[in-house]
Amino acid sequence: MSGYSDSDKKEDMQVLHSMGYAQELERRMSRFSNFAVSFSIICILSGGINSLAQATAGAGGAAIGIGWPIGCFVSLVFAIAMAQISSAYPTAGGLYHWGSILGNRFTGWLTAWFNLLGLVTVLGAINVGTYYFFMGAFGSHLGLVDSTVVRVIFLVIITGLQALVNHMGIGLTAKLTDFSGYLIFATSIILALVCLASADAFNIGRLFTFSNFSGEAGGNVWPAYSGTWVFLLGLLLPIYTITGYDASAHTSEETLKAAESVPRAMVSSVLWSALFGYIMLCSFVLMIPTTVTGADGVATDGMAAAAAQGWNVFFWAMDTQVNSTLKIVLYIAIFISQWLCGLATVTSVSRMIFAFSRDGGLPASRALSKVSPSYRTPVAAIWTGSILSVLFVWGSSLVTIGDTPVYTIVVSCTVIFLFFSFAIPITLGLLAWGTSRWNKMGPWNLGEGVFKLFAVLTILAMILIFVLGIMPPNRPALYVTVGFLVLTAIVWFGFEQRRFKGPPIGDEVAKRKAAIAAAERAVGEV
Repeated sequence: MSGYSDSDKKEDMQVLHSMGYAQELERRMSRFSNFAVSFSIICILSGGINSLAQATAGAGGAAIGIGWPIGCFVSLVFAIAMAQISSAYPTAGGLYHWGSILGNRFTGWLTAWFNLLGLVTVLGAINVGTYYFFMGAFGSHLGLVDSTVVRVIFLVIITGLQALVNHMGIGLTAKLTDFSGYLIFATSIILALVCLASADAFNIGRLFTFSNFSGEAGGNVWPAYSGTWVFLLGLLLPIYTITGYDASAHTSEETLKAAESVPRAMVSSVLWSALFGYIMLCSFVLMIPTTVTGADGVATDGMAAAAAQGWNVFFWAMDTQVNSTLKIVLYIAIFISQWLCGLATVTSVSRMIFAFSRDGGLPASRALSKVSPSYRTPVAAIWTGSILSVLFVWGSSLVTIGDTPVYTIVVSCTVIFLFFSFAIPITLGLLAWGTSRWNKMGPWNLGEGVFKLFAVLTILAMILIFVLGIMPPNRPALYVTVGFLVLTAIVWFGFEQRRFKGPPIGDEVAKRKAAIAAAERAVGEV
């Protein structure tokens, strides 16, 4: 490959061998491809649109104009700290290894379970978001009516296609995620231009005007809260959207010059998503009509009318302001982007399952860690993660706690689970810096002072995310999170503490030399 010499390949493999693993997966991803897989999972055209009401039905324009940059900075704090660690330990399932190497078997195992649970549920949530976007954009034209059966059939089809593409090799997946990166860039800019061209006026002050549309005024997206809490809850829009950048770490073993490429891709995916998302969402807020006249002839402020739409705000504004043909073209591009977001998430989930199983961390680990010699992909892990995400959506949609579906409760926990899995190795890195656990840095090195600053900020950000994540209407998320921690403790102390050995460390690495060579021969790696 251009720019990738035999010595580069040898160096990548030596790093992997030094951690006790074989080069079973195929290195086909360029630095841009590694960036694109995280950028595609972040997908501002998915979370930024599907979760838009968290801002518009809360603090209004200021939730975008001021809240979006603040929320994006919270995500950036995690990404920068993780990038430092990823450069030193560029392996598939990166967070699990970081948690083990910088801590111990238990912290690695705990990181893996939180990350895996978060990834499986977020894959389901992303594809459910794609379903509801499809229904809002095309459902009425096709005569479709929302129901559990229709939703599950839709998910089986799109998730199955995402798994099939991943099954067929990282080469095809990388090409599609590369395309996804360009498509998200182009579509977000075109959507922004269309919004600006369709605006009644450019009321920039709207972006910095604090409102309180909680309760009935905002379609009950949020319960009635004070203005301060409504603004803080609106931070969940960027925090929920700007996540998934750990995919760059999960695909380390398939990335050229991973120790350099992965950390850069991780940070740049957050920065570019933050910038283009800000442009797109600010343009959308400016497009909302100045006033809206109701059937009774009474004029209402446009932002208040938009907030009252609740979760339907995006389609309401597009229907009100944008040409119908242009709107459909944009909807098609957004739908494709959202499907590609799910495709990249399947990649991330499967590599996490593969890496954890490689060390015996899951039931049926031998099968889940097997790599296809033909496609050089962890086929069983791909299909297992995909099937679990569909089963999660189907099962949790049928059960309610009070009036709230379990699905809604668990999805609100997803952000907590994912960011907690980020925070564990970062906190361990803060404690391990300069000790025997972490005395060798990768080529992407912030320096001790900068890393420790961002590690401390990570802990503070995790506290903020946890508090916001369990506020009503997501109060049951607290009980789900505590329940999962209790279950985790039971499983660890009851079973895994004696059985689970963790990743190879010290003398165990040297003992694996023959097994590494045999594994590479089995998949045709030279």
